[in-house]
Amino acid sequence: MTAVFFDYPKAAAFGRVVPKTRIYEHAGANTALKDLFVTQVDQIAWKFKLAPETINLAATRAVSEIQVFGVSLRTNKLDDEVLRAIDRAIPFPLIFELTWSGKRRAVAAFKRPSDADAAKWVVSEYFATDWAPDDAPRQPLPVALNLGGLYDAILTAMMPVAKAADEDIQTRVARMEAIRAKTREVDRIKTRLAREKQFNKRVVINAELRTAKQELERLTAGDPVGAATSE
Repeated sequence: MTAVFFDYPKAAAFGRVVPKTRIYEHAGANTALKDLFVTQVDQIAWKFKLAPETINLAATRAVSEIQVFGVSLRTNKLDDEVLRAIDRAIPFPLIFELTWSGKRRAVAAFKRPSDADAAKWVVSEYFATDWAPDDAPRQPLPVALNLGGLYDAILTAMMPVAKAADEDIQTRVARMEAIRAKTREVDRIKTRLAREKQFNKRVVINAELRTAKQELERLTAGDPVGAATSE
């Protein structure tokens, strides 16, 4: 998807390097995860703190602050487990800006307090913009009534499918995850079809593929997850 980067206010600048060891401690990192940090991550910086006192927007129950983290990379690929470890270590919604070789991309998951335990966080799959030049222009922050609305707007800008009418952020994230799952299913069916030589079995697989594609089209068009389907 197109790259969308926001111009965070100077008043919200934080500018502190976060030691990897701090992430290890708070995320309970094992050896394999530490190895990912060592091979993929050069430096982690806490760049901006979007809070009532820095950007003059009221907090909400789910979003009291939004933190913007810069992650400079040693490679153009970053394992989601690295981001998930940082999300586990920092008890606020996070927006990541990854930089590598003169380029940057924005990445974030939808992060909310658990309904069962407010001290724990539920983290969705990650959404990301395309890579863009590091000096690509930035847009003003979206207009919002509070930090919850701002978080919604920033995440929505990273999603590859347009927002449906009257769709809240949690429903939209669930639909995006369902689209990804259905896309993987379509790809698996296509692979089976390509390998199958028997005509009668190809007919059955083609029907299965057609149904999966129709379901994917409905999700992409904005039908809610779990909506009834009809031919």
